[in-house]
Amino acid sequence: MINPAIYSLGDYVVFILTSFAYGSLLFLMASGFSLIFGLMKITNLTHVMFYMMGAYLGLRLMQGLWVGSLFQLPAMPFVLAMIIAAIIVTIIGLIVFWGFLFRLQHRPQAQVLLCLGFMFFFDDAMFMIFGGHPMSIPVPAMFRGGIFFLERAFPYYRLFLIAVGIVVAILLWVLIEKTKIGCLVRSGVDDEETARAMGVNVNQLFFIVFGLGTFLAAVGGFLGSPWLGMEPRMGFTLLPFVLAVVIIGGLGSLKGAFFGSMVVGLLNTIGSAFFPDFAYVVLFLPMALVLVFKPNGLFVSGGTVEGV
Repeated sequence: MINPAIYSLGDYVVFILTSFAYGSLLFLMASGFSLIFGLMKITNLTHVMFYMMGAYLGLRLMQGLWVGSLFQLPAMPFVLAMIIAAIIVTIIGLIVFWGFLFRLQHRPQAQVLLCLGFMFFFDDAMFMIFGGHPMSIPVPAMFRGGIFFLERAFPYYRLFLIAVGIVVAILLWVLIEKTKIGCLVRSGVDDEETARAMGVNVNQLFFIVFGLGTFLAAVGGFLGSPWLGMEPRMGFTLLPFVLAVVIIGGLGSLKGAFFGSMVVGLLNTIGSAFFPDFAYVVLFLPMALVLVFKPNGLFVSGGTVEGV
């Protein structure tokens, strides 16, 4: 254990901001994971692989992508590479959903086994295509450098990630709480049979929500790479953190996904800084307590979708 007294007030500010930046990345994954389960009751463990695919494909697009052996697409700027990579990963995700997962609704054991199979498949595919060396997407020039808090530097890029998490949370809240499609999603979560009886195209909602969740996961992978990098098996490393978010926050709750992500980010930072030998205990012990004493999560009641 490290003595907390060796850290200054500036260090604590940096720790907190770092936890929020990491929490923002977790939110981009956990929000889609949570909504997909809340609406479709599909335990989509493959979700973390869409995060990894967004990072690797985005890097290749920024470097210039070969199409067959005939010609090479020009290198793309940061934002365009992120959008194109996320769209491609979303198409792959929708193929997985419509071709496989949709056929296994209400069969949780089969879903888990199928998702594990896809996790190994996509992980090996990324390894074969990109190799086993750690990589990272370069930080955009406008976000290089940092700001000082009490004589401690904090990178601009991590401030940008915090801003992205807040903006995405607000946009998702507006989508779920203030739009017709959000109303239909909530109705599908609360009572799918009644929603179908009233003429709601629930299958179309499934398609939209799964696509949105996949898109956000791919964006999270791309944005996380300049800070966290990318390497083989990164999806398996991230999966426990995403599960911790949805367990602490509550499945089907945007509010739970947001605040659960921040809690997990903070616990991970505290464990890594003060209890490096027990970092996983610091993170997963609270998760275990939530499972025992409030299994629905801290920010959800009755299994309904809640806004942030």
